[in-house]
Amino acid sequence: MKIEILGTGCPKCKMLMQLTQQAVKELALCATVQKVEDLNAIMAYGVLCTPALVVDGQVKLAGHLVSVEKIKEILLQSKK
Repeated sequence: MKIEILGTGCPKCKMLMQLTQQAVKELALCATVQKVEDLNAIMAYGVLCTPALVVDGQVKLAGHLVSVEKIKEILLQSKK
């Protein structure tokens, strides 16, 4: 599973990165989590508001933060 956090480095983007890493760890998923800060790469996903969570190339969340539990739900649904 490839997970990308889209954002330019704002506090919310950093928080989404931490929460996502925590969710991956708690679920013991085999996944790579990377931060994408390049504006052209972010725009290529069609994301206008950051932070955004992308799982295997699909935008799952954009423009706001959610709880670790919600991120875990998103990751488990994406795993199927």
